Amino acid sequence: MRKIMGAKVLFFFALLSFSAVSAFAQDEEDQGLVMNFYKDSCPQAEDIIKEQVKLLNIFHDCAVQSCDASLLLDSTRRSLSEKETDRSFGLRNFRYIETIKEAVERECPGVVSCADILVLSAREGIVSLGGPYIPLKTGRRDGRRSRTDVVEEYLPDHNETISGVLDRFAAMGIDTPGVVALLGAHSVGRTHCVKLVHRLYPEVDPALNPDHVPHILHKCPDQIPDPKAVQYVRNDRGTPMVLDNNYYRNILDNKGLLIVDHQLAYDKRTRPYVKKMAKSQDYFFKEFSRAITLLSENNPLTGSKGEIRKQCNLANKLH
Repeated sequence: MRKIMGAKVLFFFALLSFSAVSAFAQDEEDQGLVMNFYKDSCPQAEDIIKEQVKLLNIFHDCAVQSCDASLLLDSTRRSLSEKETDRSFGLRNFRYIETIKEAVERECPGVVSCADILVLSAREGIVSLGGPYIPLKTGRRDGRRSRTDVVEEYLPDHNETISGVLDRFAAMGIDTPGVVALLGAHSVGRTHCVKLVHRLYPEVDPALNPDHVPHILHKCPDQIPDPKAVQYVRNDRGTPMVLDNNYYRNILDNKGLLIVDHQLAYDKRTRPYVKKMAKSQDYFFKEFSRAITLLSENNPLTGSKGEIRKQCNLANKLH
């Protein structure tokens, strides 16, 4: 069960930063992103990815961290990998992306980018958790290096204020209801105690629901938890592996784990949308789908830019 849980929470974090890594102008002959980009070159690609997601029982927490899959690159002697930065803390199980890539390569060698595999597997992961099916365009190409500076600039920290989160996403074209919907991703998975202890020690944050505090303290008994230890709190104890609007009811009841969860429920800019999504899952899914689509299309590498990696954790020059 622990292995499955770890795999299932691989895909959302990157859906929250899809954007900024590759802002390049398109070539004149570059068609950009289109629906069913691989219909002629690898018509089975999307079905293979869908089947692999089901077989591996995974859900992406990293589908949008980089529209050029730079998140997947390993560190080199000259550059630190995005996946090793503090902003990417908690992301793991990248080997599942390699498994999907290998399956696609067996059918269509050198055709489908890791960036598109990341995006499409995220979509299938969302569906597997009860979320909406989101039609997404393809045609991305892979970057050749990690961009930790861009991650720090655009990806919100786990405990960023709501003002900071709104500002970062506004820079990527995501409006307030879109941000509120994207944070609904906190409906799924777990939060490591490293990101919670400042709300528990030396004194418990009075904003936390007192009925919820004993459970959190039980899960996070150490003031200085080991980042490598399995010390987590489920984001949503009611439906922990279902993408639903229960998150919004929880934060209105002061059960949000992160500071941004609490602020989302009470900030005058976001509270009306939180209340609306708490009442209507259809509205949540509508805004979530719209925001994911915007992020997935924000500044990808396309055309002749970048490359199609042979192996997702290595640029081709290092393969």
